[in-house]
Amino acid sequence: MPADASTREADWLKNTYRPHDANLTVRAVVVGMLIGAAMCLSNIYVFFKTGWSMGVTLTACILAFGSFQLLQALRIVKKPLGPLENNALTTVASGAGYMTGGGNMAAFGALFMITTVRPDTISMIAWFGVIAALGVFAAIPIKRQLINQEGLAFPTGTATAETIQSIHTAAAGGGAGKAAWLGGSAVFAAVFTWLRDAWHWIPGTIGLPVTLAGHSLAQWTIALKAEVVLLGGGALMSFRTGWSMLLGGLLTYAVLAPALVAQGIVTTVSYKAIVAWTLWPGAAILVASGLTSFALDYKSIGRSFSGLTRVFRKQAEAGDSGIAAIECPAWWFPVGFVVLAPVVTALMVGLFQIPLWAGLIAVPLAVVMGFVAARVTGETDVTPTKALGPVTQMIYGIITPGNVAGNIMSANVTGGIGLHAADLLTTLKTGWLLGAKPRHQVYAQLFGVVVGAIVVVPAFNLIIPDPSVLGGEAWPAPSCVVWAGVSQAFAHGVSALHPSSKSAILIGLALGVALALAEKFAPKRLRPLLPSPSGIGIAMVIPGSNCIAMFLGAAGAEWLRRKHPVLAEKTVVPVASGLIAGESLMGILVALLIVTGFLAA
Repeated sequence: MPADASTREADWLKNTYRPHDANLTVRAVVVGMLIGAAMCLSNIYVFFKTGWSMGVTLTACILAFGSFQLLQALRIVKKPLGPLENNALTTVASGAGYMTGGGNMAAFGALFMITTVRPDTISMIAWFGVIAALGVFAAIPIKRQLINQEGLAFPTGTATAETIQSIHTAAAGGGAGKAAWLGGSAVFAAVFTWLRDAWHWIPGTIGLPVTLAGHSLAQWTIALKAEVVLLGGGALMSFRTGWSMLLGGLLTYAVLAPALVAQGIVTTVSYKAIVAWTLWPGAAILVASGLTSFALDYKSIGRSFSGLTRVFRKQAEAGDSGIAAIECPAWWFPVGFVVLAPVVTALMVGLFQIPLWAGLIAVPLAVVMGFVAARVTGETDVTPTKALGPVTQMIYGIITPGNVAGNIMSANVTGGIGLHAADLLTTLKTGWLLGAKPRHQVYAQLFGVVVGAIVVVPAFNLIIPDPSVLGGEAWPAPSCVVWAGVSQAFAHGVSALHPSSKSAILIGLALGVALALAEKFAPKRLRPLLPSPSGIGIAMVIPGSNCIAMFLGAAGAEWLRRKHPVLAEKTVVPVASGLIAGESLMGILVALLIVTGFLAA
């Protein structure tokens, strides 16, 4: 081990590590499971509306702090929640809340759209849980290399550590205020959603009395949507992504769609009819930009593979630093792999008819991809599932042609392992900065992924009762639409597509590459003026009304940050998170009441 790395670990043990503070307590696990389950429900709602899974850790730590403040006021608990306890709780919540990411819901939804067959609940719970657990174990051997020794940024993990420190410091006085903003906005969103969906007092969409090419703007999906979850989601994204979505939405539905209708390529003015064509250029932009950005980060990829030799090389001096007794033992990863890999392979063969030999390739490939994803996340804060998923789909399109279900779910293995490895390392970065026990965080993450797997499958079955609702205005499910389209293209080829769609794919690929290159090489002062390829690509597969609402959220947050930065720091994340949580949880409750007959649809 390099001397500076050894010194860094020794300094952490001496000055940061807090071995006597409470970490993974029973109450942290229980409350973390409850918050994680709620955030998993919230994220699945948001995912099928927008295509994004929202961040969990910042919201969870604020919500945890506020919950314990309330429990103390009610004299239900006596001892306040400690910073390291909050960190462990947040790790549990993150493991559960992110069960919608890594391609899990994109793959599940795409599979349902294409095959219309819903795999049984227990099998899918096992599928998601085992993949996530394997991702947790994949993070263990690279933790010391990426966090202790190289000190990668993991920006979200660093921000979460700063938030936990600030809200638990009495002098800061910001914790209770942030929790109050979050709670208040959640209540507002929940009431608003009840009035809209249960009592129908508020219209879901507000159209403008303007026509375009003989049809109302609302028919072209250009309208104001009464969904505060979209405003909250927009507020949490960058302003660049927000205005790019508005630009992409207007170009798609006000320019491209009328031209397609005029030429007879699209025969019906409706969201589903339009997106059946715009899916192809939109997916091409997303895939090309993701792969290009991934390839441009070749130094990070190279460091991932060169770092593996250091990770698995025997480090005789590791015990001398005293940190080996605190970190997870190196043997946990191979044992976890030996136990879980056969389960994943068996499920691939049994559930999705993937040949055994192809399944045996998938898991080691996914673990290596997980190592790469973890490093990229540490350096950029972006887990490259948009790149890793299509790479896997392409590989399996070649080696198992025609097997669409296998194509989708093999990519799910890569994305799921990569995301959960990166997610654990993000929370381990928080723990490193706060002085937490790494083993406790691994236990916490495993608690979380178990809860997330148990929650996410029944929730999917509840809100998506029939495959026909996916890809419609109510549930645009853009990521599912993209995954389904890419899998079909790789499995069956693009020869059956309309000639205009083939041309659109080529244009989308070129545009995706160009935008990614511009993003990388343009002068820094010009980058905020460049359209985001993710924003443009997603805008082509969600309704224009969603693009408008998310832009408004992003613009409002940006205005507040520029005009009132102190107020923005206190309110933007809590209020946006509250709007998302309030609407999504109430939306799921209303759906449950409709299914059980207590409310009329």
